[in-house]
Amino acid sequence: MLDLEGAVLTVEERELLLHPGTGGVILFSRNYEAPQQVQRLIKEIHALRSPALLVAVDQEGGRVQRFRDGFTLLPAASKLGELYDSHPQKAVDAAHSIGWLMAAELRAVGIDFSFAPVLDLQTTLSQVIGDRAFSADPLVVGKLAFSWAAGAREAGMPSVGKHFPGHGCVEADSHYDLPVDTRRFSEIWNQDLQPFRHMVNNQMEGLMPAHVVYSAVDDVPAGYSSYWIQEVLRQRMGFGGVVFSDDLSMVAADAAGCYAERAAAALRAGCDMILVCNNPEGAQEVLESLADYCEPVSQARLARMHGKGRFTVKDIREDPRWLRAMEYLNLLEAEESLDLEL
Repeated sequence: MLDLEGAVLTVEERELLLHPGTGGVILFSRNYEAPQQVQRLIKEIHALRSPALLVAVDQEGGRVQRFRDGFTLLPAASKLGELYDSHPQKAVDAAHSIGWLMAAELRAVGIDFSFAPVLDLQTTLSQVIGDRAFSADPLVVGKLAFSWAAGAREAGMPSVGKHFPGHGCVEADSHYDLPVDTRRFSEIWNQDLQPFRHMVNNQMEGLMPAHVVYSAVDDVPAGYSSYWIQEVLRQRMGFGGVVFSDDLSMVAADAAGCYAERAAAALRAGCDMILVCNNPEGAQEVLESLADYCEPVSQARLARMHGKGRFTVKDIREDPRWLRAMEYLNLLEAEESLDLEL
C-alpha cells in the first residue's frame, strides 16, 4: 500500500499503481482539498486496475482525521470513554452512530476503509496514543470499539483495529524511536489484548501490529514477529482477517534493515499487506523486491476489504441515523463544555 504526493495522480504514480506488487493506496491530508476532488481522485485510482486497488485513510477522529473541510469533525475516541463513565449505554449508542457516520461519509467519496478503531489502552505513558484510545479499561475499549465497528459495517465499511498487541504502555513514539515493552506475556494477554480478543471473536476484518518490541516475548517488533502474528494472533486467537503492517518508513521499522528487508520481514512474519509511506525511493525498492511475490491466501483476505454500497451526501442527510449521530456529537460537545466550566 503506497501513498501519493498531492491532490492529483502524476504520471509516475500511475506507473507505480499499475505495478503487480501494489495492492492499495493510503490517502493523507495533502491529498485532500474537497469532497468532489477526492472523489474524482479515488474514482481514478479504482479505475486503474481490476480488481480495483484498495483505497484507505486514517479517519479516527480527534487529532487523527485526514479529511476535515466538508466532512463532519469527529471527536477523539477518549470522549466516548468519558461519556461511558457517566452514561454507559449512551456511549455505546454514540459509538455506533459515529462509526456509521464516519463510514457513510467516507463511502460517499469511495474510500474502502479507515485504519480504525484504536484498540490500545489509554495510559499516562503513551503520548502518541493518548486520547486516541477509548479508555484505560480494556472491557470499555472492547465494548465501544465493537459498537463503533458495527456502525461502520452497517454503512458498508470494514474496520482495521490497531496497534496489536497494544501500544499504550510504552512511552516512546514508534514514528521516531523503537519502543520496548518489558512486561510479561500474561500481563499483556490479560490487559492490552482483551479488546483485540473481543474484536477477533466478533469478526473484525483487519488488524495492524505495533512497531513495538515486547522484549519478554520476542526480540523483534510485533509487526516482524511470526510469534505474535502467527502463533498468538492466527492460532491462539483464531484471527482470519487481514494483517496490515504499520508504515515501514517509521523509525521503529528500521530494525529489519533496508526497505526491501523490512518488507520481506513483515511478509515472512505473516502480514498480508505492507504500508510504505512518505518515502518514494523506499516504495520503489519494495516494489522491485516484490516483482515475483504472490500469496493467494492474502489476496483472498484482502478481497474482503473493499467497501460495499455507496451513499450520496443527500442520502446521508436524509437518513435518520445522521440526525441521531448529530445528537450524539452535540451531547459529547456539551459534556466537554461542562467539564471546562467545572
